[in-house]
Amino acid sequence: MIKLGKVAIVSAVAIAGWPLFVQAQTGAGADTQADTQTDEGRRRLEARVAELERQLRELSEKMSAAPTPARTATPPPADAPAIQVEPITPNAVPGTRFSYSGFIKFDALWSDYEDGEIADGTIGRDFYLPSVIPVGGTSEGVDFDSHVKQSRFIFGTDTDLANGRLLSSRFEVDLYGSSLGDERATNTYGVLLRHAYIQYGRWLVGQTWSNFMDAGALPETADYIGPTDGTVFVREPQVRYTLGNWSFSAENPETTITPFGGGTRIASDDNNVPDLTAAYTWKLGGGYLRAAALLRQLKYETTGAGASKDTAEGAALSLSGKFNFGPHDLRFAITGGEGLGRYVGVNFVNDAVLTANGNLEAISGWAGFAAWRHVWSQQVRSTLMLSASEYDNDVLLTGGAVNKSSWSWAVNTFYSPVPKLDVGIELRGAEREIESGASGSMRRLHAVARYSF
Repeated sequence: MIKLGKVAIVSAVAIAGWPLFVQAQTGAGADTQADTQTDEGRRRLEARVAELERQLRELSEKMSAAPTPARTATPPPADAPAIQVEPITPNAVPGTRFSYSGFIKFDALWSDYEDGEIADGTIGRDFYLPSVIPVGGTSEGVDFDSHVKQSRFIFGTDTDLANGRLLSSRFEVDLYGSSLGDERATNTYGVLLRHAYIQYGRWLVGQTWSNFMDAGALPETADYIGPTDGTVFVREPQVRYTLGNWSFSAENPETTITPFGGGTRIASDDNNVPDLTAAYTWKLGGGYLRAAALLRQLKYETTGAGASKDTAEGAALSLSGKFNFGPHDLRFAITGGEGLGRYVGVNFVNDAVLTANGNLEAISGWAGFAAWRHVWSQQVRSTLMLSASEYDNDVLLTGGAVNKSSWSWAVNTFYSPVPKLDVGIELRGAEREIESGASGSMRRLHAVARYSF
């Protein structure tokens, strides 16, 4: 590049003419000296410039015809630090592809509880949770909350193996972890694990949605869940096997219990048998239909004075699906059985209740939702949803303060001014009733902005 620059300079001199060249070299006295130059000197200079122009043309033609060589790094001096030659992920199996996705989401909520006050910092102020709707009290007015806790980050790998199969992993978190700072200054929250699993062929091992849950039937909502009352919503560690339209799993067990006469929930981890599920999906032209079954062991053991030790069984069935009708789609789920409490409505009721003798009795109930979505244009869509649940508590055992039923409705509209950017507004009404007959209601306006990447 330096040599070519010199030739280019000489060429520019030739174009301008030799007198300019002489002036540039000799300064203010060039005119006087130029008058004294002989004809022979002029001829020699012109011949030299002509020869340099010819060389420049030949060099330009050769460079145009030759392919562009690959750029190579100049070796560093012997005393310079070595350049990084290892991959950023040195432990990765060759052929591994990495992915990173998620979204940043801002939520603003105006909530009005008509029959009491919800405690500050309660998670029900961040999203709709029917079990925390106050009952039997007096409204304190509208509360405003905003947060970014639903923001989500997803990491994944996919590795092509020598046997032609695919080995995948997923790791997903959001910001619903414990508070690390209050709302006075930092509004800081910890990272919370959502999913962490590996998948190889027909096998999945790790934490993800329960096989009893149909995540594909959940509607688009501003809320974290949406039709919470009637939704099976559980993430837990499991081993899952999928064969065609069938899927089977053994999942982490946990029993939630109402003490005799009512009181604070007991969470029992005494189970020695995993929760078992099976599901079958019918793929239809306009959507799908999915049936799922759940079989559980409910168990509670204590030692010492007044020790209890008993086991009961829980079983439930669920039917869910999604159907498309042109610019519309219908999503729904209906679930019923005994001992299904912690799987539905974020544990709206418990799985079982203790009797006076320390025995377990499973609590039965049903739950369901339906959501109708209409796409107005490529940028605008709306959803209307209804959700409800009802449970059969033995009041002589549970007392009258336990949850009996809940229902809610919500309508929303989302607008996407550009791909991956969504803004939306959602209006919700909800009611909770306990076995004593007392009830409470909630109204909420929920606005969101979300950017997915």
